[in-house]
Amino acid sequence: MSEIKVWDPAVRIFHWVLVAAFFIAYITEDDFLSLHVLAGYTVGGLVVFRLVWGFIGTRHARFSDFVRPPGEALAYLKDELRGKARRYIGHNPAGGAMVIALLISLACTVTTGLVIYGGGDCVGPLSFWFCDTPKWLVKAVKEVHEFFANFTLLLVGLHVAGVIWSGLLHHENLVAAMWNGRKRAPEE
Repeated sequence: MSEIKVWDPAVRIFHWVLVAAFFIAYITEDDFLSLHVLAGYTVGGLVVFRLVWGFIGTRHARFSDFVRPPGEALAYLKDELRGKARRYIGHNPAGGAMVIALLISLACTVTTGLVIYGGGDCVGPLSFWFCDTPKWLVKAVKEVHEFFANFTLLLVGLHVAGVIWSGLLHHENLVAAMWNGRKRAPEE
């Protein structure tokens, strides 16, 4: 069985470092603030990188390769649930929608975290604007921050379930593909 290169090293490193940074930030929430903040900055930098790489990266890393209209993603999900979904070399339409949803949710988590850090502790890159923020507002933003962190965790769970389901449906190990960058070549 022949294989082809699909995921470039930048996408693979981004993916696994993001997994680690998000979970470090998530589990260190209140107990290890400096580690939480460092992991949050890492997530923020990775999101910015991925946005840029989505426009200038390799073929399957580009948004133009996998971002599809919502109707197409929903149709793909219906086909996948029936076990009749077409196999894609890069992200399928549902996977593309998940990439966008995760990037948006992560960006919201990081942004609200920076507002809390700047408003509550008067430190960080946004402290100039938010240092005098009333405590009640910082507390409200913290609730939004926690919502997006938990929503991101839900999306991660759905992402993992989708990867498992799609891998079983198409008889391929998608986790291995994200490690080594290779997938089974399309059948001609």
